[in-house]
Amino acid sequence: MIGARHPWRVDAAKPDLHGQVALVTGANSGLGLQVALGLAHRGARLLLPVRDMRRGNAALDQIRAACPQVVATLLPLDLASLRSVADCAALVGNETDRLDILINNAGVMAPARRRETADGFELQFGVNHLGHFALTGHLRPLLEAAPQGGVVVAVASLAAGRNTIHFDDLQSRHRYSPFGAYQQSKLANLLFALELARRAGENGWNIHARAAHPGWAATSIIRNGQAASLPAPLGRIEQVLGDVILRVLGQSAARGAEPLLYAALAPTARDGDYYGPQGVGERRGPPGPAHMPAAARKASTAARLWDISERLTGVL
Repeated sequence: MIGARHPWRVDAAKPDLHGQVALVTGANSGLGLQVALGLAHRGARLLLPVRDMRRGNAALDQIRAACPQVVATLLPLDLASLRSVADCAALVGNETDRLDILINNAGVMAPARRRETADGFELQFGVNHLGHFALTGHLRPLLEAAPQGGVVVAVASLAAGRNTIHFDDLQSRHRYSPFGAYQQSKLANLLFALELARRAGENGWNIHARAAHPGWAATSIIRNGQAASLPAPLGRIEQVLGDVILRVLGQSAARGAEPLLYAALAPTARDGDYYGPQGVGERRGPPGPAHMPAAARKASTAARLWDISERLTGVL
């Protein structure tokens, strides 16, 4: 059962994270940056894997300006390469002997044309789901070493409820829809969190797993996704329209980050549950329990996806 619905403001909830280590993927901008700031203000030591070190350093400057006492380390990570994922996990092991919080946030949204990762996976399924699946698996010993058990938060989306898992064409080789592939990858994120929570409980792993979505948050994901793949005039129009819609009907990246922080930090957050904004359509508002889409409720689907993900990544 999900806990009672009630407002929870992140700025009013200040668990002391001094001595704890948190890793946030995609912290160079948007939701990831805001989550990293929230954790830094509470005293957590940050590990920030990024694909672009220049943008990572710019984000790190922002974090240090807002929180001068933060201890933070950038690490290289390309979620589109399983080798890079394994290398990054090894670097994390050199930095710490425990991992208290893992926020699987980085993502790719709706490139106009089908693209592949270094390992031949459809880009969105490969980065959004398989890359984070592999990273979590490599980091499992560090997560289990956390005294209270490492907390893993998978970042899903409202889009997760608008598709299913196409086991006959996971890599979208026979039919590619930019948003269809994105929806499938976000549903995969949600199913992964639920199955990780189930397996952790069943096998006695010292891990907590939850999922969260940001509602409609004004981030750069649109301009970095399909809009970036379109010819310059059309791409610019889509970027502007997308930004306006998110600002008017949605909320800021800082507010969008609140459900992620809620899932990681709120004492009422429970393993295997899903969190998001509490406003109309879950597009905006304070964080709390989110609606679980029907496509995520079938345990056999989550277990099947897990088994296939193990085979595809060679992890867990």
